[in-house]
Amino acid sequence: MLVPKALLALCITASALAGTPVGRWKTYDDKTGAVHGLVEITEEQGVLKGRILKSYDPLKPNPACDLCEGENRGKPVLGMVFLWGLTQQGEEFKGGFILDPDNGKVYKAKLRLEEGGRRLLVRGFIGISLLGRTQTWVREE
Repeated sequence: MLVPKALLALCITASALAGTPVGRWKTYDDKTGAVHGLVEITEEQGVLKGRILKSYDPLKPNPACDLCEGENRGKPVLGMVFLWGLTQQGEEFKGGFILDPDNGKVYKAKLRLEEGGRRLLVRGFIGISLLGRTQTWVREE
């Protein structure tokens, strides 16, 4: 049986992206476990950045970053770059930052893929990695 070229290209692309955080991810609320949002991570010249695409919070469908400082203060969260500066260092992506639009704070960040690229461990921390929290995001399929 012959596989159409478009389907083959899609399978190769999906397989290649499994080893990188590039793609769309569902985020989850730390307290309730409910789907919180949809984000997209892109890569440019070996550096990752992430944008917020969607909020699943029915009370805040298009929230603003009221607690942010600087240029993001009061700006819509949707479309905002909230993750930046991460580069691959071994099996992790480190050296960047993550903005929590719920509290306006910026933290150091590191990422690690699990389960063949289906889950992403996202750690935000102050100073050293030990002083932080980790969220698990799930790749949108």
